[in-house]
Amino acid sequence: MIEYQTLTQVTGPLIFLDGIKGVGYGEIVEIEVNGERRNGQILELNKDRAVIQVFEGTRGMDIKRTKVRFTGKTMTLGVSRDMIGSSFSGMGKPLEGRMVIEKEMDIHGMPINPVSREYPKEFIETGISGIDVMNSLVRGQKLPLFSGVGLPHTELATQIAKQARLPGGEDFLVIFAGIGVSYDDIRYFKREFEKAGALERIILFLNKTTDPTIERLATPKIALTTAEYFAWELGYHVLVILTDMTSYCNALREVSSAKEEIPSRRGYPSYLYTDLASIYERSGKVKGKKGSITMMPVLTMPEDDITHPIPDLTGYITEGQIMLSRDMFRKGIDPPIDLLSSLSRLMAHGVGKGMTRDDHKPVSNQCYSIMADVERLRALISVIGEEGLSEIDKKYLQWASGFEKGFISQKRDERRSLEESLEKAWELLSILPEDRLKRIDKETKKRYGFFNDKEKS
Repeated sequence: MIEYQTLTQVTGPLIFLDGIKGVGYGEIVEIEVNGERRNGQILELNKDRAVIQVFEGTRGMDIKRTKVRFTGKTMTLGVSRDMIGSSFSGMGKPLEGRMVIEKEMDIHGMPINPVSREYPKEFIETGISGIDVMNSLVRGQKLPLFSGVGLPHTELATQIAKQARLPGGEDFLVIFAGIGVSYDDIRYFKREFEKAGALERIILFLNKTTDPTIERLATPKIALTTAEYFAWELGYHVLVILTDMTSYCNALREVSSAKEEIPSRRGYPSYLYTDLASIYERSGKVKGKKGSITMMPVLTMPEDDITHPIPDLTGYITEGQIMLSRDMFRKGIDPPIDLLSSLSRLMAHGVGKGMTRDDHKPVSNQCYSIMADVERLRALISVIGEEGLSEIDKKYLQWASGFEKGFISQKRDERRSLEESLEKAWELLSILPEDRLKRIDKETKKRYGFFNDKEKS
């Protein structure tokens, strides 16, 4: 390895090296600082100048005495079947014990050829009624969770990781990556997973708030590299939960600023869309491969602003979103899923006869239709008050109250099967007269026991 001592500048987590030759973008470097060894990666090349990100930070670096050696290798991750049930740092280092490495894989992965992609359609049950019935998750989908500061997205993501399963009992694995998470969150994750006995099918990657910012850029890539190993080579169906992608984007902005790049919207780099796409598009299904990668990235919207660059660009790349509402949270609804603002674009192909139940889609459509009517009714109440409501209007409000408190809201240790969720939905629909349920055909109503005796009497 060629050794250089031509450091010219240290800025934040970056160092600038002049007079280099014969190196490549993304190459791993070894950095010697006062006898201490650190690792870095080439982030940018410009003629004979390299910009290097230092994973362990640049504290104590002396421009004249720091030595840099180029390894000729890109950043890889050692993977193994033994990873299941274990915890790792944000850089993929085991936090307890040792692991026998079966294969080394480039953390940047290989892009999936669009021609070889299969359309996502098989249902994944999360145990959350507001998701399973109303915004179903399917294998190979990328369905983000949009939240705000102070909302229980951490708890919801943890609950999904504990409860998610495949109806057919196939090999299923959850990879849970915490990006810039606090020690309290880490203790919460581990406690909840251990209490639920879910650790045997979860792989944890934990990048702490105290870790160098630069490590946050590697954590989602490392989690997805692990997912690719288990999905494409071992045939697992993998659910990847990334929380919080806002921390990742802020780290990207910090590095961009250190490189003195011209900022775009809100100070984020102009390539934010491309960078996020390089992460999100690693999910999917591939023809000829048994496994799949499904992704649920979690992000907190600054100031609850959905037009902020992070949620805005995420929405362009992904197939829908689960939106958490501050208003519903104030009303005591937990999880506070705002269904009218949520959407799963691939749901139609993953539910129904042969997939879940033939009444799944009609029940979902009917509940959405009633919710829209309730919203208009509540707007009217703000003008005329409840005194001017008809009896049928009051039934709509009764349905809305039961739907929010008994269907959307559920305990954090409560797992509902799809059948239980649909039965709850049918029970609530029976509050309304049968002629108001125009989205469900009569045969389906009879098949699932819907009879409105009160209407007949």
